[in-house]
Amino acid sequence: MIRAFYIGRFQPYHFGHHAVITRIAEEVDELVIGIGSAQKSHEATDPFTAGERVLMIYNALENLPIRHYVLPIEDVRYNSIWVYHVISRTPSFQVVYSNNPLVIQLFREADFCVKESPLYARERYTGTEIRRRMIAGEKWEHLVPKPIVEAIRESDGVTRLRNVSASDGNSSL
Repeated sequence: MIRAFYIGRFQPYHFGHHAVITRIAEEVDELVIGIGSAQKSHEATDPFTAGERVLMIYNALENLPIRHYVLPIEDVRYNSIWVYHVISRTPSFQVVYSNNPLVIQLFREADFCVKESPLYARERYTGTEIRRRMIAGEKWEHLVPKPIVEAIRESDGVTRLRNVSASDGNSSL
């Protein structure tokens, strides 16, 4: 049995993530999905809470044909121990999928098999572009699975994102 690990911030989860996870699911028996920067929320680049992201992914992957786990993973600002931090919060896994150079380097140094994730229309499906569209009042719903739209509406996520992205001219809190 092969269990893989895939991590992302999922701010928000979109069709690019969905395509990558669906493809990974064709190659492995189980998948551990790590929600990176789980401690972050209510920020312009990280508007959604870990719980909201768990719900988004759980609902979007309802029909994934393999067993999967969706687990929040907080940041550790000490790269040399980050892999061990991940391992302590997840079921064991044998292979890591990522395109992030730092993630690839850290897991390779820890002797994991690392495969580069297949990218899917990266120029179109990015959290940055989806958040930009939300803030600007442009259409974004077609870039994410329907359960994600529902979860964002349930949490009034677009309003939150607009509010936390606004500036009052004072850069300090």
